[in-house]
Amino acid sequence: MIKFAPMTHEEEIIRRSFRRKWWNDVKTNNSWSVFKVMSEFVQSYEKLMETGPCVAIFGSARTDPEDKYYRAAVEIAAKLSKLGFGIITGGGPGIMEAGNKGAKEAGGASVGLNINLPFEQSANPFIDADKLLSYDYFFVRKTIFMKYAQGYIAMPGGFGTLDELSEALTLIQTNKLVSFPVILYGKDYWQGLLDWFHNVLLPNGMISPGDFDIYKVVDTVDEAVAIIEDFYNKYAPKPNF
Repeated sequence: MIKFAPMTHEEEIIRRSFRRKWWNDVKTNNSWSVFKVMSEFVQSYEKLMETGPCVAIFGSARTDPEDKYYRAAVEIAAKLSKLGFGIITGGGPGIMEAGNKGAKEAGGASVGLNINLPFEQSANPFIDADKLLSYDYFFVRKTIFMKYAQGYIAMPGGFGTLDELSEALTLIQTNKLVSFPVILYGKDYWQGLLDWFHNVLLPNGMISPGDFDIYKVVDTVDEAVAIIEDFYNKYAPKPNF
């Protein structure tokens, strides 16, 4: 086993000085980062407050344009746009691009909430120039999704998609968000997760039977669009918070 010699008095002074400087730097950076967070919120509110009712379409950034889910997202976005809804996506490639493409081609509002990443994500070309927003903070971006979407359509995706889906389900479950349609597209894709909800979460008392009413699972474009349309034929869009 490696044994380390005890620090000298001088080394201990240097260590304490370094730790003190490091902590002071952290506190300073934390304080100033508040203003960056505020600026992202203000920018988003100012740009999106006049956009009107929107539906969020989200899913994998890695989905190829030839994939059936990409094509379905384009069609869903186009049909919702023709009903008067704007489309909000995460602004990147894959399913996000598909949602913006469908909105753009149908003449609807096409919003992109792009996250600044060192790899993978760059804004797609189908976002309206005045409705492209970029974020350094995932939590700010997610809050804007929740605030300005009157419906959620989760296409197949990975960790990011699960994060956004869980956020919507949790906020609706706890009455922190206006209850609006949450749709999971692709029964085969989502079945494993749904089985876990029923076979693990429910028997262990982690969720209630009524929580299954929060979301719908569909397999066709027309089913997804009909859920949104039927809901807003009964209820007027409301601000989420």
